[in-house]
Amino acid sequence: MSVGATVGVEEEFHLVDPKSGELRSGARRLLAVDPEAAHGAEAELRLSMIETASAVCHGLDELRRDLAMRRAELAAAAQEAGLAIAGCGSVPGSGTGRGAVFPDARYEWMAGQYRRLVDEHQVCAMQVQVGVPDRDLAVRLMAHLRPWLPVLLAMSGSSPLFQHGDTGYDSYRTVAISRWPTTGPPPLVDTAAEYDEAVRALVGTGVISDPGMIYFDVRPSARYPTLEIRVADACPLLDDVVLIAALARALVTTAAGSGPDGPLPTYPLNRAATWRAARSGLDDGLVHPVDWHEVPAGEAVEALLTHVRPALEERGEWAAARGLTTALLARGTSARRQRAALTAGGDFTAVVASVIAETTG
Repeated sequence: MSVGATVGVEEEFHLVDPKSGELRSGARRLLAVDPEAAHGAEAELRLSMIETASAVCHGLDELRRDLAMRRAELAAAAQEAGLAIAGCGSVPGSGTGRGAVFPDARYEWMAGQYRRLVDEHQVCAMQVQVGVPDRDLAVRLMAHLRPWLPVLLAMSGSSPLFQHGDTGYDSYRTVAISRWPTTGPPPLVDTAAEYDEAVRALVGTGVISDPGMIYFDVRPSARYPTLEIRVADACPLLDDVVLIAALARALVTTAAGSGPDGPLPTYPLNRAATWRAARSGLDDGLVHPVDWHEVPAGEAVEALLTHVRPALEERGEWAAARGLTTALLARGTSARRQRAALTAGGDFTAVVASVIAETTG
């Protein structure tokens, strides 16, 4: 299997009341409705969240069909359970501590260890799994991806609202998870053995209980021959999910073939670029992923497209990615649309209703 031959996506969703938009602790109820109806759904940390995982796919059309099918089946199961699904980084009620942790020994350990961080962990992401058959190569590629991941984050921003207020951020999810001990840019290591030793050392501190609690922006999967890109907010529009997946795969393929375009950023620079992307998404400047100075967001996005265009063209995905990017730049991120819905509707119920409609439409 060649690098980038396969791609898959994991999506996290909030479970909400379909009328009020308030969070509901309905994961067990949803999963009990019908295992076939809740196709591929799994429990998450909180009872008010649910996760799905696509099949291993090869092309974007295949991925889109698979994700659309899973969303439709999950939405139907949720409706039967008196719930709705919202595919965004946060909802207005996020961070209020309402709802319980899913009854699982690991999750209960996390609740005891991290306390308020778990109370406020009502945030949803999407993860892209890109096939990389050589684990040593996967570990080396993490460093090459680091400069570009803030641009993907900016394109996915969907969490402006938290604790019933506007945070001023496009991706407040990024801010919320940055408080956890194993988030952010990955370490610069050259071999899988070095990476695994770093993980063992972290587990040995007792701060985390297992390797699954490594939440770097990109990491090699512990279970599959894949590199997992974890930087993006959950996206309500399927177009944006497919776009992020296409660009993530193209980044991995490009890095495997040519390496970085310029000097790798220091950890502080990478953190600053990530913060900038979380703060304003596509509505202000971003840190250029090669030159490391602030540029208009559209310029950073175009730099990303230029960087990965050969990989996209090789797979016959350039036209689709170009079209989806143009559409995203024109309509803006989910964060922009949520703020517009709040202004137009005057309350948070209208915001959640708009996200539900995009998620299930």
